[in-house]
Amino acid sequence: MSERKKIKVNERYSIEERDIKEDFIRASGPGGQNVNKVSSAVQLRFNLDGNATLPDDLKSRLRKIAGSRLTLKGEVVLTADRFRTQERNREDALERLLELIRKAAYVPKTRKATRPTLASKRRRMEGKKQRGNIKKLRSSKNYD
Repeated sequence: MSERKKIKVNERYSIEERDIKEDFIRASGPGGQNVNKVSSAVQLRFNLDGNATLPDDLKSRLRKIAGSRLTLKGEVVLTADRFRTQERNREDALERLLELIRKAAYVPKTRKATRPTLASKRRRMEGKKQRGNIKKLRSSKNYD
């Protein structure tokens, strides 16, 4: 059985290289005449639905974070064309994908509802009474 290459996301998670597909397309932007001849931009596709290494809860958070970059087939599509070389664009696209996965790996803490203490309720009521008294003093009625 052949050893599958894994790409490390963080200490806990990794993805398999076979879940990533790269296509090279022509880029817009800097490069002069070269931009019309060379396909230096990278379109990276990560098969989220077919991935077996990431847990389901992380996948669902990644779906939300990916937004419009997620296709109906369940692939996350990232396009990188910031640099003039294919290799730098490949690195950029892969790093952006790993950053998305790291962001999805963060589990937000669930908020636990708490009730105000009796002392804080009393302080609040005292403050309201004081404010009311101040307002009452402002409207001193003069019955001369």
